[in-house]
Amino acid sequence: MKSHTEYLTFTTASRRDYLNITRTIEGIVAASGIREGLCLVNAMHITASVFINDDESGLLQDFDDFLERLAPHEPIGQYRHNRTGEDNGDAHIKRTVMGREVLVAVTNGRLDFGPWEQIYYGEFDGRRPKKVLVKVIGE
Repeated sequence: MKSHTEYLTFTTASRRDYLNITRTIEGIVAASGIREGLCLVNAMHITASVFINDDESGLLQDFDDFLERLAPHEPIGQYRHNRTGEDNGDAHIKRTVMGREVLVAVTNGRLDFGPWEQIYYGEFDGRRPKKVLVKVIGE
């Protein structure tokens, strides 16, 4: 079995953002030379997420609206976590809801997706560099 590891870094201009990283991940899978296996994509920060869903702007706005209703950023005093001097208690909750990572099958050297599936990086406390791990394993 072989493995191939790459790290991506994202710095978003806003506190919350959603980036379609599918093409980047497809390129990494192709570069790995692995034809049959698995691809793990993992947000390495506890205020960011990786998830799979449809590439549709209305849906992305729906996610953002839902998450902001569920765990609004302000008032920041509503989160015990923020008593540590941070202001990102909401971002930790949003990450937990949206998930930490995705695992996608690799078949014939390509991501084996269902219809409309795309990989997203979700940022909930942006404006600073954060890493994403991509690990492809297989034959």
